[in-house]
Amino acid sequence: MKIFIYISLLCMFCLSPLSAQTLEDYFSIAAQNNPGLNAKYREFEASLEKVNQVNTLPDPTFSFGYFISSVETRVGPQQAKFSLTQMFPWFGTLEAKGHVAALMAEAKYQAFLDARNQLFYKVASSYYPLYELERWKKLEMENIQLLESYKTIATKKFENDRGSMVDVVRVDLMLKEAETNLEILTQKEAPLKAQFNQFLNRDEKKEVQVNESLEVELIPEKYRRDSLLSINPGLEELEIKIKASEAQEKVAAKEGLPKLGIGLDYVLVGESQGTGMTVPEESGKNVFMPMVSVSLPIFWKKYKAAKREAHLMQEGFALQKEEYSNSLKSKYEMASFELEKQLSLVRLYDQQIQETQQALNLIFSAYSNSGKEFEEVLRMQQQLLKYEKMKASAKSQYQITLAQLNYLTAKSY
Repeated sequence: MKIFIYISLLCMFCLSPLSAQTLEDYFSIAAQNNPGLNAKYREFEASLEKVNQVNTLPDPTFSFGYFISSVETRVGPQQAKFSLTQMFPWFGTLEAKGHVAALMAEAKYQAFLDARNQLFYKVASSYYPLYELERWKKLEMENIQLLESYKTIATKKFENDRGSMVDVVRVDLMLKEAETNLEILTQKEAPLKAQFNQFLNRDEKKEVQVNESLEVELIPEKYRRDSLLSINPGLEELEIKIKASEAQEKVAAKEGLPKLGIGLDYVLVGESQGTGMTVPEESGKNVFMPMVSVSLPIFWKKYKAAKREAHLMQEGFALQKEEYSNSLKSKYEMASFELEKQLSLVRLYDQQIQETQQALNLIFSAYSNSGKEFEEVLRMQQQLLKYEKMKASAKSQYQITLAQLNYLTAKSY
């Protein structure tokens, strides 16, 4: 039964579509569909609306009063009073508040860019293990086919009295181990695909097209090192927050200055009912009364506290930026080392595969002639399989590390 499964899997590899989706295509899908990234962009859009909220005048105040007991004046009794007042903050206060809100919106945008780059790194980190898995499955299937042929050869040699039954048993044990390994690898595929599809916000069982071959591209020394601190969105976000704190400190100082108010009172006056005296010509004429008011910011403690708060936030963001910068440098150096390490391993495994294959060919030729050293043939075959798998793992880890370097240096795709 299992042989049909192996044949089906092999056909799947051979008949896989040539126009497979690239990793960049998956980046685009993730950028459009990932809910966490979309949430970050909504935060940025919401922060833009804050600009319009803070750089406009406060609402004017309208009030109405009715005199239950009329106040008699020379021109008649006052019956009702309407008041309209508009307060104006100190010169430049609204502009300063708008500047702070605009800077905070820009910081939100940089946070969105960092989240996007981090998402691309996560997508790449879950994509290359799928390549590694597919490569291991293909190697294991080829190993099973080869062991099947070895079993046939060993059986014929035993039947012709040129080999031992032990050889048949030994290759049969290896076959069972290889079949179990293939089953485990097949079972591992589902959770890896689920993790990958999670970042794309789609059905966890949706098929993922992975390139059958993976080339290790050589990158220059100090790869994108000059971009590490110059265009990193995380650093840029903290730098903008520092500027916003400086602007907020100025806002706090301006809010501690007087606010000016301009208003108008309109008083309804009734007809004078005086007796025994001359009624003035202005009797019953309504009254307009322009007003000017000034707020008195005498409670200085809250304004001083607001200035200290903004200054302390500024220092805090500066320290965060320094810490983040040091972390970037450290991660970059570790990633650069890891990249060189995996490249050296790929080259080593290439050499070991070539030499092991040559040794296997020689030993197999000797076995074909003498019927001896079959155990060594099997050992060398398994050693070759081991190097092939380790090479696939090194290639996968190389690409994951390269994706990390691209994230640290804010490479745009």
